Amino acid sequence: MSIHELSQLCRSGQNREIVDVRSETEFAAGHIPGAKCIPLQQLPLRHADLGDGDLVLVCEAGPRASMAQKDLTQHSGRVFVLDGGMRAWREAGLPVIAPLRTYWSLERQVRLGAGALVLIGIALTLLVHKAWILIPAFVGAGLTFAGATDICVMGKLLAHMPWNQLRNGNVQRACSC
Repeated sequence: MSIHELSQLCRSGQNREIVDVRSETEFAAGHIPGAKCIPLQQLPLRHADLGDGDLVLVCEAGPRASMAQKDLTQHSGRVFVLDGGMRAWREAGLPVIAPLRTYWSLERQVRLGAGALVLIGIALTLLVHKAWILIPAFVGAGLTFAGATDICVMGKLLAHMPWNQLRNGNVQRACSC
């Protein structure tokens, strides 16, 4: 389904359940008005949370929504994937509910921070002193811990940064889908 078709459906009031399969942090950074957040990894366990009618699946660019569509072959209604996802929706200037100050997901912020720390640690090791190797070692240990326990300390720290806090009354809302 194209972004323009979904936008027209939203304006006309026709019922289509919009399911955003991105993570909660991506959803909080901006989503289509009226969308429901069911992250892709939770979808197999949350079929009961879906209505019986037609669904429109949304992710950032389309691949995760297409994967979700394959999981919903037994759904009673038709299942559509939003072409281009939230990226195309935003680029078209269509309404977005954006309660956070950032458009970067927490996962993306963690990847950027970890990568930057590793590069800085390696550069300092090569140019200043070998003891700086502890920075990339520490980051590697943190990523290993996060992968093994599903507890990301860097993510928890970044979640408290000012750009990841809720806006005060700055939520955009233009249609009720």
